[in-house]
Amino acid sequence: MKKTIMIQGTMSSAGKSLITTGLCRVFHQDGYSVAPFKSQNMSLNSFITGEGLQMSRAQAVQAEAAGVVPSVLMNPILLKPVTDMGSQVIVNGRPIGNMKAAEYFAYKKTLVPDVMRAFNTLAGCHDIIVIEGAGSPVEINLNDNDIVNMRIAKMTDASVLLVGDIDRGGIFAQLVGTLVLLDDDERGRIKGIIVNKFRGDMDLLRPGLAMLEEKTGKPVVGTIPYLSVDIEEEDSLSDRKGISIPDSTLDFAAYKEEQYNKLADAVRENLDMGFIYDNL
Repeated sequence: MKKTIMIQGTMSSAGKSLITTGLCRVFHQDGYSVAPFKSQNMSLNSFITGEGLQMSRAQAVQAEAAGVVPSVLMNPILLKPVTDMGSQVIVNGRPIGNMKAAEYFAYKKTLVPDVMRAFNTLAGCHDIIVIEGAGSPVEINLNDNDIVNMRIAKMTDASVLLVGDIDRGGIFAQLVGTLVLLDDDERGRIKGIIVNKFRGDMDLLRPGLAMLEEKTGKPVVGTIPYLSVDIEEEDSLSDRKGISIPDSTLDFAAYKEEQYNKLADAVRENLDMGFIYDNL
């Protein structure tokens, strides 16, 4: 079984990272060899691999959830902001220099071979690859140089699940608008919709979900509740207020396993995993 699924969102912070992490855990629990992948990520901090290379913390967390060793193959391009208009560019775990936004925008297409080399190496070693997109796939002023959303979905022949954040409001416009702005081929890659961060009465939401399916022609494959899951994302877990971390390394390892399993339980309970497996 060599399959690829991609999680894209209507915007930043829609919950792509967490859902990717949860799917990695579910596939791992189901006995598959699974690895996360995000061609390009942006973070002030980085995870240092056993080889001394830098990668995104989010993909390191996803790797742990998947039961595999974090590798720069899972995040071949990392951008570390140094100013409002520029970042340090890290490729395959090693810094290659600082670039202003416009300079990197023109340069990044040259990194596609690095991205695909990393993906193909991972795909050759695992049953399932779960790809995380970035921001929105319909940033229409930037799409010509896209190397993280629909271009990657096409190059890896990935089925896509589109995630929207209902907690911020406006989710129906987010999802419908995103699908309208995609071209026909891209829209065809979207196999289903996930409503994320829901807290409320499902009976009140169901008529909206039915209308959403009618307007988009895409099934809503699940509604994920607003979760209190203490899993490290882009910034240090210990920096977040109100979170108590166990003292010992052993206790912290057990704590992380507990959190990964908690997330997996929520994903399995609230997503139609049969549909997801059918569309891998």
